[in-house]
Amino acid sequence: MEIDQNENEIDEGLYSRQLYVLGHDAMKKMSSAHVLIVGLKGLGVEIAKNVVLAGVKSVTIYDPQSVQISDLSAQFFLTVEDIGKTRAEATRPRLAELNQYVPVSILDGELTLDKLKKFKVVVLTECPLEQQLEINDYTHENDIYFISADVRGLFGSVFCDFGRSFTVVDTTGENPLSGMIAMVSKDKEGVVTCLDESRHGLEDGDYVTFKEVAGMTELNDCEPRKIKFLGPYTFSIGDTTTFDDYVKGGIFTQVKAPKQLEFASLKDRLETPEYLISDFAKFDRPAQLHIGFQALNKFTSNNNGSLPRPRNEEDALQVLTFARDISAKMKEEIELDERLLKELAYQAQGYLSPMCALIGGIVAQEALKSLTGKFHPIYQHLYFDSLESLPKSVSLTEESCKPLNSRYDGQIAVFGCQFQQKIANNRQFLVGAGAIGCEMLKNWGMMGLGTGAEGLIHLTDMDTIEKSNLNRQFLFRASDVGQLKSETATRAIVKMNPEIEGKVIPHQDRIGVDTENIYNDDFFENLDGVTNALDNVDTRKYVDRRCVFFRKPLLESGTLGTKGNTQVVIPFLTESYSSSQDPPEKSIPICTLKNFPNAIEHTIQWSRDLFEGLFKQQPENVNLYLSQPKLYRSGAEADGKSGDKEILEGLHNCLVKSKALFFEDCVNWARQQFEEYYHNTILQLLYNFPRDSVTSSGTPFWSGPKRAPDAIQFDPNNNLHLDFVLTAANLRAFMFGLKGETDREVIKTMVSKVEVPPFTPKQGVKIQVQENENISQSTSQSDLEDIIQSLPKPSSLAGFRLNAIEFEKDDDTNFHMDFITAASNLRAQNYAISIASRHQTKFIAGKIIPAIATTTALVTGLVCLELYKLIDGRKNLEDFKNGFVNLALPFFGFSEPIAAPEFKYHDTKFTLWDRFEIDGDITLQGFINHFKEKHDLEVTMVSSGVSMLYSFFMPKKKLDERLPMKLSKLVVAVSKKPLPSHVKSLVMEICVNDRDGEDVEVPYVRVKIRE
Repeated sequence: MEIDQNENEIDEGLYSRQLYVLGHDAMKKMSSAHVLIVGLKGLGVEIAKNVVLAGVKSVTIYDPQSVQISDLSAQFFLTVEDIGKTRAEATRPRLAELNQYVPVSILDGELTLDKLKKFKVVVLTECPLEQQLEINDYTHENDIYFISADVRGLFGSVFCDFGRSFTVVDTTGENPLSGMIAMVSKDKEGVVTCLDESRHGLEDGDYVTFKEVAGMTELNDCEPRKIKFLGPYTFSIGDTTTFDDYVKGGIFTQVKAPKQLEFASLKDRLETPEYLISDFAKFDRPAQLHIGFQALNKFTSNNNGSLPRPRNEEDALQVLTFARDISAKMKEEIELDERLLKELAYQAQGYLSPMCALIGGIVAQEALKSLTGKFHPIYQHLYFDSLESLPKSVSLTEESCKPLNSRYDGQIAVFGCQFQQKIANNRQFLVGAGAIGCEMLKNWGMMGLGTGAEGLIHLTDMDTIEKSNLNRQFLFRASDVGQLKSETATRAIVKMNPEIEGKVIPHQDRIGVDTENIYNDDFFENLDGVTNALDNVDTRKYVDRRCVFFRKPLLESGTLGTKGNTQVVIPFLTESYSSSQDPPEKSIPICTLKNFPNAIEHTIQWSRDLFEGLFKQQPENVNLYLSQPKLYRSGAEADGKSGDKEILEGLHNCLVKSKALFFEDCVNWARQQFEEYYHNTILQLLYNFPRDSVTSSGTPFWSGPKRAPDAIQFDPNNNLHLDFVLTAANLRAFMFGLKGETDREVIKTMVSKVEVPPFTPKQGVKIQVQENENISQSTSQSDLEDIIQSLPKPSSLAGFRLNAIEFEKDDDTNFHMDFITAASNLRAQNYAISIASRHQTKFIAGKIIPAIATTTALVTGLVCLELYKLIDGRKNLEDFKNGFVNLALPFFGFSEPIAAPEFKYHDTKFTLWDRFEIDGDITLQGFINHFKEKHDLEVTMVSSGVSMLYSFFMPKKKLDERLPMKLSKLVVAVSKKPLPSHVKSLVMEICVNDRDGEDVEVPYVRVKIRE
């Protein structure tokens, strides 16, 4: 069922991850735009899929050609039963299922120019050059955005024309830079100095505005000022001599200036091929392929629409002749790469799902750019090739690449039938069935991966499908919400390629230490490789360790909005995924969170912590007290720390002081919390540090990043104040198993009856001022005893339990995000910080990873191009590529994987992939002797996991006991844990001295104890 989409109302539940990439303004522009896509083979359907998922007003498709068996090589919405139907007719209903807000229709009749008027953007795929030129001339004159794209084997091309005057409103998609300033000089330079701890990040030519500047207040009202970079903490804004003297404070904010682009028509760009882009490592390729694709078009028009035959020399030479003619007519004749152009001809009939995914992701994003002005478009040609993916292990001949009337003919035309068998017999483990997992599985299904007699795909994902997944995890539909991802994805891919039925084994077990009995030695040893499709760094590292241990190649990838990366991990060649890592997230100092916030991120984190403390930790502590009360008494007696008092006060609050029997009790409690956090605590802080306080050095205390707060007086008619009480009361009611209330008038009436005691600041209350300051205060034993004595005995509360609330960001009915938004914005008002929308708050509090379908498609395409090489058995580092892309810029960069670092003992070199192998469950003494006799190494320590099995300084009695013991029995004896039956090997870490008595690093030891 299609639902009419109002461009002023965006379904944030569906588009939540995409909204954090594109923003509401761009989404509204998209939701009013009509898109035409011409050509529904693999590339066309990939583009259409991504555009429909993105949420435009409507998509119209056009392809009157009949479905052929070869179309199934990459067109995932076609089946054998569709042969004979038109591609558009067969594809439309399956496209329409993707998004209930986007109607999909078929353009009837001939594709005439007058039918293009209603569309905002026209996308052509695999159309004859003459048709491209005719349509582009019309679109260029009528302000219709135009994109044409083509995929030929391992080659792809894209052309964009967005008209004579196109405005890019945001070239990068990055958030504007902002920072606090410490000084502005009053002179011709106007030097702005930022606080010492934060680099400004600006570049020459950027524009900034100012706010909250004291003294030099004219800056607050100025138009954006162009800056000159002076250093990481300073920049110049020009003459400030006419302004008042700077006093203190101020925040700068970068202003993004729109960029105007003038596009030429395809006809003009064919003759003057400027601005050609490609993989930036192949600078010579774009000009060659610019001519090559024209030569292919010439060949096709001269041969009744037929493309060159796979690996046919005669046809390739004809293409080469056309290329020479085209080159000779260009203003600057180019020396042709004949091998490259012949390869293009050889592969012209080839059709690869990974290439369609890659180019389709790029083109769909360009279509969205044209509609929104968000991100910098391709200007104007892009060419891409992955010739390095051609196999070296098989011979490619005209005979081996000829069509077999098979659904894989498009792939066979490039790689040959022998390599197709290798693909079919590959055994892969796909970890994750989310966005990347769905795209990967789709590509594998089209490739025929695992469909052979020896082939297999294992797929694991323990999650169930949520509404927000549907925007980019395209194997799932609205009716699948709540079902397991792995099982649903398996059913979906079997529909796309029935030959894979029974060859995909879905699992629902999280991969980790606790499931090594499932993903055991036999499991890994029977794999050819592992592909990660995860959004969890810890799990990625675990899978990486397993791949290193079992010496299996690993394909890694990830996306972040428009950015994507791919990594190839190859045994004995490359470093592993865990060899390098991103720097840790910058944490917010505790003193900033508790007392001195200066940015909305600080108040959001504070409110997120508040939620955790009030609605999860407190009820968990209550339930623990009711089941194990002695823990709290013994803990209190231990040291009397204030942390114990906070826990005990929480128990007292829930079980005595504010125990809720009715919803009115919850409202009373919520109103008191408002007073505590936004009034009393602020007055206490100002009592400790009055506004005119100075530090020991004489500088004002409330300066730099410290903002002097203001207490808030509760007003029931203020929506934000009432939001806090309403959401807090309903969450409290859920904790106590009470029915909530959402009628605001009812809440107001209840609040009006609440008596709030007056507040008097207390002396001797210590407040944390510095990050490293220890403010732990001991609480007297008598105070703790008083609290403990006031608690009811657990026996008097038999059967009583509270509901601990686990934070869930994506349920709009559970009050979680509403509470955090209200709590954060109230604190922001305390400190005169600009408040954030619920949407912004959800992004930060929920630590949401922004995601769009286009980047996911592109990244999985790149991964599969590397998978071809792994299946081919490549052993040279230079054959592989790690990818780094950003569709917003657009940027496409590739580099060789980093080689595994080498280490050395004696004259033996080793890497992380090497280890000592011992076959048999030998004694500890035999283990030590083995290294002395075989490797001339003196073992000084042996450990297994966290268990120390041997050290040279152990007492003699203990050594005498352990040396004769078999290693397996020794591990059990020391760890006091039995060895699980699935464990076939023990991993030992050893410290050794070399023949010179020097301590040297050596590989770990694998001791095989079972067959």
